[in-house]
Parts: sequence; structure tokens; C-alpha cells
Amino acid sequence: MSPDARDARAGPQTPIELRPGGLPSTVLDPAPPAASAALSDALSRAGDERADALVAVAARWPRYLDVWAELGRSAAAVGRQVEAYAYCRVGYHRGLDALRAAGWRGSGYVRWAEPSNHGFLWSLWGLGRSAAAIGEVDEADRCAGFLAQLDPGGKPPSGEWPGA
Repeated sequence: MSPDARDARAGPQTPIELRPGGLPSTVLDPAPPAASAALSDALSRAGDERADALVAVAARWPRYLDVWAELGRSAAAVGRQVEAYAYCRVGYHRGLDALRAAGWRGSGYVRWAEPSNHGFLWSLWGLGRSAAAIGEVDEADRCAGFLAQLDPGGKPPSGEWPGA
């Protein structure tokens, strides 16, 4: 059998790309200072006033990932897991868009050590926790696996997801 016939039988060849230093890390741009200040102000409030202020921040800065994670966390804290799931899914998908815009191509690290990555990572974390809470085990497993790929051994800098 000719070498060409053996190669064709083996299937298509996929080149292996070796990178010096390993996989790249992606760091998202920091939020606008006004958005961060508005989020801090919203988080200083209580009850319905806090919820309304968080929604106002999301409406003003819909690409601000931290606010989606905080909306999810706030909903989960009062047992509204479906709402938490929805908020975190928005943060997760907006985060994927932001990562792609920052050069991420579907692989590589997105580390907890970078504060500007927290909104995306907390959204992904919350999506997994909320999925588990509503019985969507396969989604919860996918989120846990994705977090492990993005930052192997990495942990959130502080806190835990409510109801986890």
C-alpha cells in the first residue's frame, strides 16, 4: 500500500500548533469608571431599591458583565433561580462576545486573577449554579468543565454563589 493510500485511510490530518509558553490568556478591558461607580452605588442599597438600581445599571451599560453577574447573584439570593439563570446567561453570552473582541479564539485561559474578567467568570459560575438549582444538570456540568478549562485550579477571589 502506498503512503498516500495509508494517509487517506487514516482520515484528514490536523496540524498541531505548538506555542512557546503554552496557551494564551485573555484579559477583558476594564469597565468604564462611571459603570463601576453606578454598580457600587446599586450594591450599597437594600431590597427593591437595590434590584431597581441594578436593573438601571444594566439598562445604561448592557455590555457591563459585572452587573449581569450581580443581577444573577441577587436573584439567586432570594430563591429566584430561573431569573438568576436568565441574568447569568446574558452575562455569559455578552462575555463570549467581549472575549472574542479581545482576541480570544475559543481556547486559552481567562483567569480569575484578572479583575476585569470577573463579570464573565461569575456569570458562567452563576449560570452553572442556577442550572443545577433548576435541574439542568447537563448545563451545570458544561459550565463547570468550561470554568476548569478557562482557569485550571482557579477559584473566585471571594464569596460563593447563593444557594450553592
